Amino acid sequence: MASAQWPCLILALFSVLVASGFPRSHARLLEKRSLLEGEVDGIEVYSTKISCKVTSRFAHNVVTTRAVNRADTAKEVSFDVELPKTAFITNFTLTIDGVTYPGNVKEKEVAKKQYEKAVSQGKTAGLVKASGRKLEKFTVSVNVAAGSKITFELTYEELLKRHKGKYEMYLKVQPKQLVKHFEIEADIFEPQGISTLDAEASFITNDLLGSALTKSFSGKKGHVSFKPSLDQQRSCPTCKDSLLNGDFTITYDVNRESPANVQIVNGYFVHFFAPQGLPTVPKSVVFVIDISGSMHGRKMEQTKDALLKILDDVKEEDYLNFILFSGDVTTWKDNLVQATPENIQEARTFVRNIQDQGMTNINDGLLRGISMLNKAWEEHSVPERSTSIVIMLTDGDANVGESRPAKIQENVRNAIGGKFPLYNLGFGNNLNYNFLESMALENHGLARRIYEDSDANLQLQGFYEEVANPLLTSVEVAYPENAILDLTKNTYQHFYDGSEIVVAGRLADKDMNNFKADVKGHGAINDLTFTEEVDMMEMEKALQEQDYIFGNYIERLWAYLTIEQLLEKRKNALGDEKENLTAQALDLSLKYHFVTPLTSMVVTKPEDNENQMDIANKPGEASYQSPLTPYYYVDGDPHFIIQVPEKDDAICFNIDEEPGTVLRLIEDPITGFTVNGQIIGDKRGNPNSETRKTYFGKLGIANAQMDFWIEVTTEKITLWNAAAQSTFSWLDTVTVTQDGLSLTINRKKNIIVTFGDGVTFVVVLHQVWKKHPVHQDFLGFYVVDSHRMSAQTHGLLGQFFHPFDFKVSDIHSGSDPTKPHATMVVKNHRLTVTRGSQKDYRKDVSIGTKVDCWFVHNNGQGLIDGVHGDYIVPNLL
Repeated sequence: MASAQWPCLILALFSVLVASGFPRSHARLLEKRSLLEGEVDGIEVYSTKISCKVTSRFAHNVVTTRAVNRADTAKEVSFDVELPKTAFITNFTLTIDGVTYPGNVKEKEVAKKQYEKAVSQGKTAGLVKASGRKLEKFTVSVNVAAGSKITFELTYEELLKRHKGKYEMYLKVQPKQLVKHFEIEADIFEPQGISTLDAEASFITNDLLGSALTKSFSGKKGHVSFKPSLDQQRSCPTCKDSLLNGDFTITYDVNRESPANVQIVNGYFVHFFAPQGLPTVPKSVVFVIDISGSMHGRKMEQTKDALLKILDDVKEEDYLNFILFSGDVTTWKDNLVQATPENIQEARTFVRNIQDQGMTNINDGLLRGISMLNKAWEEHSVPERSTSIVIMLTDGDANVGESRPAKIQENVRNAIGGKFPLYNLGFGNNLNYNFLESMALENHGLARRIYEDSDANLQLQGFYEEVANPLLTSVEVAYPENAILDLTKNTYQHFYDGSEIVVAGRLADKDMNNFKADVKGHGAINDLTFTEEVDMMEMEKALQEQDYIFGNYIERLWAYLTIEQLLEKRKNALGDEKENLTAQALDLSLKYHFVTPLTSMVVTKPEDNENQMDIANKPGEASYQSPLTPYYYVDGDPHFIIQVPEKDDAICFNIDEEPGTVLRLIEDPITGFTVNGQIIGDKRGNPNSETRKTYFGKLGIANAQMDFWIEVTTEKITLWNAAAQSTFSWLDTVTVTQDGLSLTINRKKNIIVTFGDGVTFVVVLHQVWKKHPVHQDFLGFYVVDSHRMSAQTHGLLGQFFHPFDFKVSDIHSGSDPTKPHATMVVKNHRLTVTRGSQKDYRKDVSIGTKVDCWFVHNNGQGLIDGVHGDYIVPNLL
């Protein structure tokens, strides 16, 4: 591979808006084939191996793919892996013709600047985005010269959580082509001893079960191997496509001779706790169910089906009630009732008759349920040794009653007062999941997204099964005073049957001879204390299976847990506390080489720090943090700003036109994209065109090929998909996902519109005082990602999506010493330009960020193709 073509790899795990395509050099069009797509002209993938080592629940996974370009021209090849959302990437390397390009973890902001630089230079980029229930997608693309060999190696780590009595390792298998050497190898080492081990795959046939898949365990060790031959990979005896397409899952559990197990290596310890055989603590459950109009149809039927199945599992000693909320709040019973057979039968009748209606009053629904539980405890109408749970299900945001998320959180927090957990289930994608998660976390619960699939009722029922059997409440894991440092979370409101508590920390004295730990909790009958004493000499002997142990795994497990918990606390922290949590999590992420929401990975050419690519942070949900600085936007009067990263500079111009005029901003005849903007003026018209203020008051975004039209005004957002129409206001916080389109409204701030993987726009709302005598609300339009648009794209902004050059000379003072003049040569025109500045309002709509630019006068004449009148069109859509 020629040095000029060295790949600058940006492996980006962004918070929200990530486009899963790859910016490439405009100077050269490369054929692109994915390693995971059917036929691959000239590219042979001859080896794919997933190697897993699990030690004490902590998994270290390496995915390696090797390929060779047998074509006589360069090819762009992509490497795609889906990995668990709970995992942290720890390394990624490329080896091209024997030269290895290593990965280094850096702070996100540092890496982001390198990313922007690489993209501006047309270098290859890889991106990571959320892609389903359990996985997120890692993709990297690279140009491979003719005859070259390439090896991709991705390493990630995760702590396997115990779920319904088993640890689960989830691997996505999807080569979509025949691979000469395909292999999954998993080695498991558990000092407690392995009690069960199984492996299954959604695509495995009986033939494959007999020969390609082997699994075994004995004592502390377990092994799983999956090595299908080429013939076994074929979807039929004569087919060239692969049947390896689906989920490969390894599950196991450990021996439970003792409820607790402590392991210590090099001064770090991990403490696992999961007692068996305890009676279930009676519980009081209030189901707070959204029955608003948006729950109509299959959602409501699946919800009712799940509730009916849950009623079959409710124990007779439990108490329950149903709170239904739409615009109003209704209850099944005025108080909690015991789950007697008669009451359960009556509850079934009630559930069957639930009907959707009205708006969404989350606040009053939750407060009614919490009040009912508080009343039951105050009146001693539930058993003293019992526990309470609130389970709330909604598919949207509050739009009646109290609709401010922060205020709802405050009301719920004050009402619960830390007495019992809140579990929030978010049905579908059109909701503010961050709000649900934040509210659940600060009330000792968790949030779970319920996906709108055919098994949504099973997802709901499955969640209830996780919390159906509390064995202990008010659990505290205690250690001798002054013996432990840097302890992870050690108090829990509930311990549920089938789960596990994991606590890790550091020993104050590495040379201690004995280690003692107590776990205290309230059981169904009495209070319990479980004591674990460890002889350090015996512990050292038990952990001598070095072949199965990777590095300082307990120290890394401690770091993993600590970072995970710091990031969780950070979600609800403010001010100095948030800064402190961020600093701690960042420091550990860098020290232990984890790609987290605060860090990025940079792949660097050996001994060449200038040639590197970055990987930004892991994805979150429903929050906009600009991952890419846009190169093109229009905001203000209207000010057009064209950033030219190659020059580390920007050009700007204004368009002066009458209110009502519609301007063509983007038009791509190949992909079908069109963006138009309609100009508005101040409330009081100004006849002087030089001082008159005009803005964009409406924007029309369309894709004729996808049959989508979006009209954005300062009042509302209207979406047409073929004949269907949906209307939202700027007071909403909602995400709409439909057939390749994602539209996210961030209340009173901005709208993020993403088409497929490679076209992303942001519309910013500017609001002024409603009684302002002159000014009125207006919109700004930003192009975040345009690399999937064709070379034929045009328009006032679109024409600048293609590389262009300009030169500035003869810089000299003008009448205003802060605004020097200069001569610019651009597009074969010699122009007089003025140094000025405009504002970028994406991150802060009230203040904005200053952007220095060279201002081109006379409506951009000489810079834009033709004259500005060529861009006037008759209507918005």
